[in-house]
Amino acid sequence: MKRIALGVQYEGTAWQGWQTQPHRQTVQDALESALEKFCQGPVPTTCAGRTDAGVHATGQVVHFDTDASRELFSWVRGVNAFLPASIAVRWAAEVEGGEQGFHARFSALARTYHYVIYNHAVRSPLWSGRAGWVFRPLDAGIMMQAAQSLVGEHDFSAFRAAECQALSPVRTMHAITVRRRGDLVVVTLQANAFLHHMVRNIVGSLIQVGNGNRSAAWIAELLAGRNRELAAPTFSPDGLYLAQVGYDARWGLPAQQDVLPFL
Repeated sequence: MKRIALGVQYEGTAWQGWQTQPHRQTVQDALESALEKFCQGPVPTTCAGRTDAGVHATGQVVHFDTDASRELFSWVRGVNAFLPASIAVRWAAEVEGGEQGFHARFSALARTYHYVIYNHAVRSPLWSGRAGWVFRPLDAGIMMQAAQSLVGEHDFSAFRAAECQALSPVRTMHAITVRRRGDLVVVTLQANAFLHHMVRNIVGSLIQVGNGNRSAAWIAELLAGRNRELAAPTFSPDGLYLAQVGYDARWGLPAQQDVLPFL
């Protein structure tokens, strides 16, 4: 039995998130269907981070165990032959298996997300489904300043979805940046792990700072208050990308480039 890790990219607009569902309209369902056809048998997968409906990934990582013997390039080209255009395997690697072996979720040391905001008075059909739209002007510098209060180990209850099933709201935020590139404002967040809707809730609140509705100090106040009801509503999934998952070098995974599409 071999354990194989895959790097997977997907454009999530047409999919109901990562996790398998009875309606079979998820990325996991599509990937496992392709693997089953390629391996001529069921192949359950485990991912690094479950993404919601409409969320994209440039650097999702999955693993599975299989008796099938294939060259590594075949796991890429062969599986892709059975996948729709919106999903693709980008690389494959054989990793250590067993209880002490590689695990896409539990071996991960950090996760990086990008949130892309199209900031223009008029919506653009070219960014529909690929970026959140904010028509009021945003001050990326003020947003960046406000976001720094979230760096470090904190209780992120103020930015946690009510249905979140995590045992603890404490997470370690390694870095947050906010940068403008023309009409795009890109928020990049790196943490050891994220709570359900945490990124979208943070971005929603940062937008309130960026458009002048709230002061930069408001983000720190929300964090300290630990009250989800005081923060901004959950922002659209359209502009959210799981960009990169970090692992220890001992697993020997291919170098993962943090590539944000369309930029």
